[in-house]
Amino acid sequence: MTRVVVSAPLDRFSSGEFRFLEEAARLGEVHVLLWPDAAIRALTGRAPHFPEAERRYVLESLRPVAAVHPAAPSAADALPPVKDLRPEIWAVDATHATPTQRDYCAAHGLACHVIPAPQRAGFAAPAPPRHTGVVVTGCYDLFHSGHVRFFEEVAALGDLTVVVGNDAAVRQLKGAGHPLFPAAERRYLVASVRHIAQALVSTGMGWLDAEPEIATVQPAIYAVNEDGDRPEKREFCQKHGIRYVVLRRLPKPGLPRRSSTDLRGF
Repeated sequence: MTRVVVSAPLDRFSSGEFRFLEEAARLGEVHVLLWPDAAIRALTGRAPHFPEAERRYVLESLRPVAAVHPAAPSAADALPPVKDLRPEIWAVDATHATPTQRDYCAAHGLACHVIPAPQRAGFAAPAPPRHTGVVVTGCYDLFHSGHVRFFEEVAALGDLTVVVGNDAAVRQLKGAGHPLFPAAERRYLVASVRHIAQALVSTGMGWLDAEPEIATVQPAIYAVNEDGDRPEKREFCQKHGIRYVVLRRLPKPGLPRRSSTDLRGF
């Protein structure tokens, strides 16, 4: 398969970054040359939003990414060498593309493929829902490594459906200013994680806003973390013969504990 490289900080866990990686994956097998923290400071003049180990963990969980190679470039318009990796295409975000990158590719026998912003616009609609063994629900507003860890742990129980709260339900539960991102975008971010079989958007309201979707998915297990444990959910599962599983809210070993509330600041 054609080997495609992406060289970037990728430190925001945003839909723009994920869409860029998705479009790069249409060209071939994506290898991310991930800038270490020191390289981000040197080349951008700012600190990374998330440290290297956390960025690597999240990126390795994404469907479009074949491999992640920590590699520090000497300049933003040159590729750092990676042992035994012989790329054929350098995929570049149009907002950061430079003529020097094209010159570099020409000198090193690479194709330089610039991905324009319009190509990364929008989010594909989900496929029709299907039955899976496990369901989880939540807002998933500011995406972070804690979400990935939760999905990773829950997916060990069976094929996983994630139901993302619709905008009105999130606003009702969390108050004004929530969510920061619309449901279609939040669903897209969640669906990008390889641990997940499908991601849907809820159509109900309240703590059981996903009740219509759960009725369609018909899971054997409804899993929550400690923060999401609610009497209404326990009663619902007992009534419908669904096993209710509460997981401890622990980060991936070696990574910091994350929460959307802390990252958002309100």
